[in-house]
Amino acid sequence: MTDADLIAACCQGSGRAQKLLYERFAGMMLGVCLRYLRRREDAEEALLSGFTKMFRALSQYRHEGSFEGWIRRIMVNEALGMLRRKEPLHMAIDDLTYDVPATAAEAESQLNAADMMALLAELPAGYRTVFNLYALEGFTHPEIGELLGISEGTSKSQLSKARAMLQRRLLAANQTATPSSNASPKELYATGRY
Repeated sequence: MTDADLIAACCQGSGRAQKLLYERFAGMMLGVCLRYLRRREDAEEALLSGFTKMFRALSQYRHEGSFEGWIRRIMVNEALGMLRRKEPLHMAIDDLTYDVPATAAEAESQLNAADMMALLAELPAGYRTVFNLYALEGFTHPEIGELLGISEGTSKSQLSKARAMLQRRLLAANQTATPSSNASPKELYATGRY
């Protein structure tokens, strides 16, 4: 069944169509919620709440643009609402203000997607939220400012600080992933880098 067929069946009250629509998008949308919320339980709660809102508003979907994008927007809004309730969204200020050297492209290639998501999850709430909205969801700084109730300048600052912190962490991860040429095989084995 196509998305359009499922939407039409859901609007007619088909429980089977609702189940199929949920199964089609739940995994992907849980990933969206997990990018904003540190705890899996919170992300799952946001997912269920988001699907409930989506099913209630399904008749309002105008079939303009991507249906996945429409659901994603609902999930992002739901995750942001949960984030505001569970984790104060004060815009964290990183006290490390030194210049960050450019990170070698190799650092990124040595990390898998799960490692990268773990680095993102470690960012302070403000940095993580702005980074996700801008870099992963494609929102503009004025849109982020409106969504979060902050100025456009604050959004830009948070993104810049998030990138700098990620670069430092990528560099550190790369350095621990790359064995030191001075270390003996025994030392490498003992540290798990062999």
